[in-house]
Amino acid sequence: MGTTAKALSFSLLSLPKRFSLNRPLFFSLPLQVHSPPHKVVFHRFRPLCTATATATTTESATDETDALQPIKHSILLERLRQRHLKDSPQTSKPSTASPLPLSGSKKVKHGETESSRKKKSGGAEMASSFEELGLSEEVMGALGEMGISVPTEIQCIGIPAVLNGKSVVLGSHTGSGKTLAYLLPLVQLLRRDEALHGMLMKPRRPRAVVLCPTRELCEQVFRVAKSISHHARFRSTMVSGGGRLRPQEDSLNSPIDMVVGTPGRVLQHIEDGNLVYGDIRYLVLDEADTMFDHGFGPDIRKFLGPLKNRASKPDGLGFQTVLVTATMTKAVQKLVDEEFQGIAHLRTSTLHKKIASARHDFIKLSGSENKLEALLQVLEPSLAKGNRVMVFCNTLNSSRAVDHFLNENQISTVNYHGEVPAEQRVENLERFKSNDGDCPTLVCTDLAARGLDLDVDHVIMFDFPLNSIDYLHRTGRTARMGAKGKVTSLVAKKNLILATRIEEAITKNESLESLSVDSIKRDLARSHVNEQKERNAKMVRVSSLKNKAKTASKSPEARSKAIVTRKTAAAKSSKAPAISKAKKVVKVFKTSKTSSRGSTPRGTASSGKKQSGSRNSGVVRSTSKLNVVGFRGRSAVKAG
Repeated sequence: MGTTAKALSFSLLSLPKRFSLNRPLFFSLPLQVHSPPHKVVFHRFRPLCTATATATTTESATDETDALQPIKHSILLERLRQRHLKDSPQTSKPSTASPLPLSGSKKVKHGETESSRKKKSGGAEMASSFEELGLSEEVMGALGEMGISVPTEIQCIGIPAVLNGKSVVLGSHTGSGKTLAYLLPLVQLLRRDEALHGMLMKPRRPRAVVLCPTRELCEQVFRVAKSISHHARFRSTMVSGGGRLRPQEDSLNSPIDMVVGTPGRVLQHIEDGNLVYGDIRYLVLDEADTMFDHGFGPDIRKFLGPLKNRASKPDGLGFQTVLVTATMTKAVQKLVDEEFQGIAHLRTSTLHKKIASARHDFIKLSGSENKLEALLQVLEPSLAKGNRVMVFCNTLNSSRAVDHFLNENQISTVNYHGEVPAEQRVENLERFKSNDGDCPTLVCTDLAARGLDLDVDHVIMFDFPLNSIDYLHRTGRTARMGAKGKVTSLVAKKNLILATRIEEAITKNESLESLSVDSIKRDLARSHVNEQKERNAKMVRVSSLKNKAKTASKSPEARSKAIVTRKTAAAKSSKAPAISKAKKVVKVFKTSKTSSRGSTPRGTASSGKKQSGSRNSGVVRSTSKLNVVGFRGRSAVKAG
């Protein structure tokens, strides 16, 4: 084996302690030297000890102790050489090294740091697991049974806040896991109170109340609570409108921890004595914007009254409030801030924005096109792919018309609107969710746009909504929890302005919070008025500039002409009084003439009439008469 003799240097820390630094070490290796000698210089090493190798022939007989020393050195130098060869490509090429991560950042896979996983919502870090959020093992067991391991953004924000006892408003888009965001910490707080204060379940005295606007949402929340109770061991019951009172009374008379219900039915049970306020410490309002915007405000205030009175007492028991919403208009937010003073608003970055995994299509129809035929052209290809489809209408009459038209075209449908009885609505939803046979198309109003956890592939808006909030709730029925979905809107001519604005906001990923037909019309009218004001101001500026230019452009000749015209006008005005005096003289002389001739006053009157009639005669004629009459007048005066 041939190699090149090299001068090597290495660090002091890598030397054995028994080696002396005062004298050089020499050893022999079976190396073959090539000419010319090649010299390699290693940078960033301070030479402490060198060893030179010369080409020699091996002797047949050597002492065993003398041979061990060079072998150890050769092994050490070979290791150093291999290590240096690994590092040499990085040092030889003038490439910039990648910056080292900061000491405070934790390294994760693919070079990603913990700081890169921060979200923009309040600067909070996105937890990679529910353990980091402070949940107990009981609750974690329930999550494991559900098959959920990674929290969503609203869960990362809401769970720690609720566990810390804060009254908060949790705002996030539909299908983002808001139900678990408040139920998981709520169950853990109930279990913690039992451990700390020895609280036990009592009949008719729940410690937590969850209010929902519809029976369907109550059933959904109740199912999630039942699944958690298998591991966390707490008891919940549901009391909602549309159900019989007797079974609900029986369930309330047994020991309970949590009640899920609609505001009207809960108040009815409180008035009947089946429910007592005394131990309520946690209150949740799910779909809070619907509660305050759709007529539930009086019931909510009536329910809150005794709780606030109890909390206002010096030794009274306070309560924690959690409001959950997918949309929050400014008007509703003002009502919430007035009703719950000091409440904190926690929002995700996706609130009032489009869902990233949903595709939005806008089909703009002209007046001559048949809207029902357009619906059929959109619906049939989607059903052929096996999609679950919801068709939204604005009114009951429109919903009936769509249902009748689809049945005539051999498309099975189920209805969901206000005139369908509650039990029938539940049955229709079960048929729509079932996987047995062909799934029917759900024809519904905005009653199905809120709170329903449905696995929908395609949402079709036969009637375009009147505002952006309803649009967000309708689109929230699809693309839930990161799944893909599609939204198709049939846009009539009267909805073109609002649809265009919503489409522009979706394209730019802007908020859809305050878009409505009335607000857009107001904005258009305001912009028209502002444009008219700007146009008028511009015209005034242009006219003033023109006037200034005219005055500045007048020459001295023009000024002299103006002076001449003024002088001529003054001269004409000065001649006019002389003529009038002459006319008066004529009258005087005529009277003197008639008096000298002895004419009667009637004759003078007639001559006056003639003179007044001859006023329109020329100036020359009047002046000639003046001369004649003047001489006669003088002679008559002298004669007299």
